Amino acid sequence: MISLVIADDHPLFRSALNGALQAEIKDIVIVESHDLDSTLQCLQNINDLDLLLLDLNMPGSGELYGLIRIRKDFPDVPVAVISGSEDSAMVAKVIDAGALGFIPKTSEPTMYVQAIHSILAGDIWLPEDLKKEVANQPKPDLSMQNKVAELTPQQYKVLCYLHEGLLNKQIAYELSISEATVKAHITAIFRKLGINNRTQAVLVASDLKLQIVT
Repeated sequence: MISLVIADDHPLFRSALNGALQAEIKDIVIVESHDLDSTLQCLQNINDLDLLLLDLNMPGSGELYGLIRIRKDFPDVPVAVISGSEDSAMVAKVIDAGALGFIPKTSEPTMYVQAIHSILAGDIWLPEDLKKEVANQPKPDLSMQNKVAELTPQQYKVLCYLHEGLLNKQIAYELSISEATVKAHITAIFRKLGINNRTQAVLVASDLKLQIVT
């Protein structure tokens, strides 16, 4: 029995992939999630998950934040990234961040099956036409992504609200906390990220494409 989670914000894609994998693989159980929060909830509730197929750009994930957060919180869960982009530099970052494979969304069902079996066998799987390009990429710097993944969920939300331009009073209202607590969170964010002001915080959130799931 193979236990699998498909994490993607497009219901038609999830449904199509679910059906294709059910048809191709015997004894497979598939659960679907649609954003980072629902994916984290799935991982919390499912024991002995064999593989997570993770959309890189679903709500809440940012660019690599979702992957790094999942690898931090659930280090024993194998993750393969699925994406519509096949940029070799991004694929190199994905693998360096701990993914065990990268599967283009445009792949045929047989390629998904091949990738899944390869990853479950302990290998790192990439499409043949990407292997050389990825191998030639310089080692990516993921230090800031890792620092952001160390933020608490509340601190992460505060950082996103700073990115949206909200004042402390507005953030306090959105999170139902006091302004003093917001200030404490901002101080902790600056310390953890090694930055000094709100402008730098906004730049970090912008560069990493961070967002709150709504």
